[in-house]
Amino acid sequence: MTSQLPPRLALAHISKRYPGVVANDDVSLSVAPGEIHAVLGENGAGKSTLMKIIFGAVRPDAGEMHFNGAPVTINSPHDARNLGIAMVFQHFSLFDTLTVTENIALGLPAGQQGNIKQLAERIRATAERYGLPLEPNRHVHTLSVGERQRVEIVRALLANPQLLILDEPTSVLTPQAVETLFVTLRQLAAEGTSILYISHKLDEIRALCHQATVMRMGKVTGVCDPRQETAASLSRLMIGGEPPRETRVAAERGPVRLSVQGLSLPRAHAFATELSRISLDVHAGEIVGIAGVSGNGQQELLAALSGEDTRADNMSVQLGGKPVGRLDARQRRRAGLAFVPEERLGRGAVPGMSLATNILLSHQTPPYVRQGMISPGAATGLASAVISRFRVKASGPHALARSLSGGNLQKFIVGREIESGPKVLIVAQPTWGVDVGAAAQIHNEILALKATGCAILVVSEELDELFAICDRLHVIAKGRLSPSVPAETATREQIGLWMSGLWQGGPAQAQSGAEVASHG
Repeated sequence: MTSQLPPRLALAHISKRYPGVVANDDVSLSVAPGEIHAVLGENGAGKSTLMKIIFGAVRPDAGEMHFNGAPVTINSPHDARNLGIAMVFQHFSLFDTLTVTENIALGLPAGQQGNIKQLAERIRATAERYGLPLEPNRHVHTLSVGERQRVEIVRALLANPQLLILDEPTSVLTPQAVETLFVTLRQLAAEGTSILYISHKLDEIRALCHQATVMRMGKVTGVCDPRQETAASLSRLMIGGEPPRETRVAAERGPVRLSVQGLSLPRAHAFATELSRISLDVHAGEIVGIAGVSGNGQQELLAALSGEDTRADNMSVQLGGKPVGRLDARQRRRAGLAFVPEERLGRGAVPGMSLATNILLSHQTPPYVRQGMISPGAATGLASAVISRFRVKASGPHALARSLSGGNLQKFIVGREIESGPKVLIVAQPTWGVDVGAAAQIHNEILALKATGCAILVVSEELDELFAICDRLHVIAKGRLSPSVPAETATREQIGLWMSGLWQGGPAQAQSGAEVASHG
């Protein structure tokens, strides 16, 4: 960082108000050339709104912005890109029906696209260079959340930005991909690129960032050097106190509630992952976790278990001993299944509908719906109860889903499913993009649900999360599932090997693979 140069970005007295909430309140912030600057805060602290203001996606109500020492007004993302600003959004800004290449072309500054064939080769080369593998000709609607995250990151890198904004860029990346990304970000910073970095993973902040601005309730409450702080002290700065602790609850393991036996499914499309002979059991009062690198069959398995994909043999999926492989999602919900999808905005919740209306996605029995007639009062009452119990920051039950921060929407969706009193809960990426306090709260609610006798299956790319709450762990690789291993005896090294398919009989078993796995 060169002190003689003006700040790459300087914000002065930025404010933004929405009905019922002040998102940014007199915020000032400065980022030097070549600086990696973290913005910390709880869900709903105003971080994402501030980043959208910088990128031109939101107009501030007051305040000034300078870029490379000159005053600027950024009216649109187009203006931002032309200035040299690129952003990776927490909620992806991708068109499902377009290919990876077409999406990236739309997000590049004028003159940088080239022809589609050339751009596809640039995408492939950049993705390989940074350890973020992508298939340029694949349609976005076939991608997992982790793969969509890669598209956003590669698009930003291809723009060669002067300022790169990253909003929860590692939330669904594997530890290996995160390390590779960090090497890239440090190299970009060394070459003069400034980086604004939002993450709830405090160890990442401490390892990567030079400075951190802390926000709470829309205001800046402090600036610090995160390298001189501990994860605990950063957490206290963020939330103004100690975060809630996760509480393990003793639960007696009961009968099998969810059973998958020999589940095999051909690809639903050219880029899907074929599922091969998947078998697992989840007992009442038990949490079973599935780890794996994004794109190895998690999406396909979740669809087969939730009822979105009904091509499976009827006996291959059973709830409470009854075959449900051919039943649709509504019928499985009636059998006691609740489901939290990995993509919360658009699948877990309808963005343009209120929280009260979104309640009805998974509560379609009395008192919420009677003989086809919706009870708005009952739905509003339950939405209010979820907001209160899960401490969701929202203006009320009639707030639109898209108005919530990512973490608060996640708390609402998890709460909505838990409030249904399920016999089986399947949850994907339960704490994606969620702050440390909210993550502990969600984990505690899942653990409390386990204590009631619910059978819970957690699919996550966060190994720390799986080790923290699960009783047993599986790994999925290339559409095949490893044997289970008790979480208390598993090691990260063993799970890491298994994520490459290196278990006894696994899809990528090398000559030494069986020996490594058997000694894991």
